Amino acid sequence: MSQSKPRLGYVFYISVIIVTIFVAWGFIRPSHLAETAGNALAFVTRTFGWFYLFATFIFLVFALYLAFGPYGRIKLGKKDEDPEYNYWTWLGMLFSAGMGIGLVFWGVAEPMYHYMSPPEGIEGESIEAAKAAMRYSFFHWGLHPWAIYTIVALALAYAQFRKGESGLISSTFRPLIGDRVDGPLGKGIDTLAAIATAFGVATSLGLGTLQINGGLSHVFGLPNNTTVHLLIILVVTVLYMISASTGLNRGIKYLSNVNISLAALLLLFVLLVGPSIFILETFTTTTGNYLGSIIPMSFRLTPFTQGEWVGAWTLFYWAWWIAWAPFVGTFIARVSRGRTIKEFVSGVLLVPTLIGALWFATFGGSALHLEMFEGVSITQAVSQSVEGALFFTLEQFPLGLWLSILATLLIITFFVTSADSATFVLGMLTSKGALNPKVSTKLIWGILQSGIAAVLLLSGGLNGLQTASIVAALPFAVIMLFMVLSLNKALKAELREERRREKMRIRKLEQLIEEELGIGPTDIDTYKKDK
Repeated sequence: MSQSKPRLGYVFYISVIIVTIFVAWGFIRPSHLAETAGNALAFVTRTFGWFYLFATFIFLVFALYLAFGPYGRIKLGKKDEDPEYNYWTWLGMLFSAGMGIGLVFWGVAEPMYHYMSPPEGIEGESIEAAKAAMRYSFFHWGLHPWAIYTIVALALAYAQFRKGESGLISSTFRPLIGDRVDGPLGKGIDTLAAIATAFGVATSLGLGTLQINGGLSHVFGLPNNTTVHLLIILVVTVLYMISASTGLNRGIKYLSNVNISLAALLLLFVLLVGPSIFILETFTTTTGNYLGSIIPMSFRLTPFTQGEWVGAWTLFYWAWWIAWAPFVGTFIARVSRGRTIKEFVSGVLLVPTLIGALWFATFGGSALHLEMFEGVSITQAVSQSVEGALFFTLEQFPLGLWLSILATLLIITFFVTSADSATFVLGMLTSKGALNPKVSTKLIWGILQSGIAAVLLLSGGLNGLQTASIVAALPFAVIMLFMVLSLNKALKAELREERRREKMRIRKLEQLIEEELGIGPTDIDTYKKDK
């Protein structure tokens, strides 16, 4: 396959047609789409909730095994190959693609939601509710989601850079099903991955649009309505189209560095001028609570009380991360060439988890401190406007207006890099795995995903399509479990082959020693012991 002239195939046309049909459905009958998708989601979470919990925990255990087990020193590339990007740039790129907008959007809102309506039968707006709010925020944005991304990204990076396969999701299954990955089964896997990516990114663009409008409304007093939403989508679409046309090593790379720098600046400022000791103590104690409760939380369902909290939050998140896994995994794999498996897992799994925990401790902790000890009603702000909760919280600090402007810029840059990364990944998935898809293909997907977001915001069907993408996560969760088996089989075979070569090398050395010293094979063990 030529990477210089990537060709479009069945995956591109089928996925574009299916996405277009859903967009038309959301435009023509948004309430029907929302109702149908809502019913499907209720069925999936009620019937397969246990499966999501087991599968996600398996992904986490396997990711840790990859890092600290026998495969850690295997390189995702040739043995003498250096990483393509420095650590800071690499971390910025994977973090921007992984959950940049989500962290900014939910950094204040989620802990306050859990504080008002906590799980486990805890009384709302109590000290125990505050502890649970932070613990579950760490849980939902911590090891489990990044483990999901780790599995897909590592399987793809290993197949591409170690085995010379294409950048398609289906290529990771060759150790398991052989050449059938090149047939209808493989194309079906890739089509599902492309559709999940398009749906997931489009709904996140809608989410980002709402928060950008919330920031502009808070800072400049712009109205928060559909007209402004469409203007924001138009402007940001132009920005990420420009970025997409410049290629991976310019647009996404530079914007990712800007992202992580702005995020670090905002985080550091709030940490220093906010309730610093409270934030650090919250981070420390919540980390302990999170790690101490990670197994019970990983398997928590409510069959005896028929509660809806787990389905509304944990199961929703697990399905959402799985729906995003094709996109984020493909992108992380593309920028991770040259790293060892141990280095890769440590970077993708552990570092973002720590950063996310510190983010929630800083912003969620500050909001809880304002609510509990300073008499500022953050809960009321969250109830009135989820997208405005962050800006209302920042307003309470010195230079609050400038902080809100900085946060809005951060959301915009995260928006652009997420959309740019998505067009890149969709181009790869629908161009037979090309590492550098054509600009025209990326532009087609860019226009289409912005069109989805715009149509959904116009028709009010954003929640319907978001829910549909969550339902699509169920078959991909099954695909990921088989991906674990395939990756483990490939790594085990490589390790076995490496040990065989090592034994042959040792035997050749022994033969050289025998010839040099004129001793027989029966004396070699005695010679080695003496030496």
